[in-house]
Parts: sequence; C-alpha cells; structure tokens
Amino acid sequence: MKENIHPNYHKVIFTDTVSGFSFLSSSTKISNEKMLWKDGKEYPVIKVDISSDTHPFYTGRQKFAEAGGRVDKFKKKYNM
Repeated sequence: MKENIHPNYHKVIFTDTVSGFSFLSSSTKISNEKMLWKDGKEYPVIKVDISSDTHPFYTGRQKFAEAGGRVDKFKKKYNM
C-alpha cells in the first residue's frame, strides 16, 4: 500500500439538529466544537440535518420539530 494517501479517521459525535439524536462514529471530518460523550471523553461535534432518527426511510414516518415554514426554519438556523 502507498504511504500517506489515506485519510486520517477520528472519533466524532454526529448530532441531528432536528431531533437532538447523537451517535459516536469515525469520520475524516473534524470540528472545532466539542461535546462530552457518555464515556466521559470530549469529541468533536458535527451537526447534521437528517439522520437515521429522522429520515423517513428508517422511521417509516416523518418527524417535524417545528411547525414553521422553510423560510422561517432557514432564518432560525442561520440566525437571520
């Protein structure tokens, strides 16, 4: 195998912004924001808009966190 061509994997916490569901996994992506996990260690946090907790394919139904429209949701997300 060639040296120095493979990405470095790190433990990160993925957090669903809609439901608040979080899980620990490995990723090449990193973040400056950190969060304390159940094992007592701090890991970088990556926020995602959809996960297995909210995706209709996995849940069989849609979950809505707020009743606002798309524009209101966008403005709230980006503090506009």
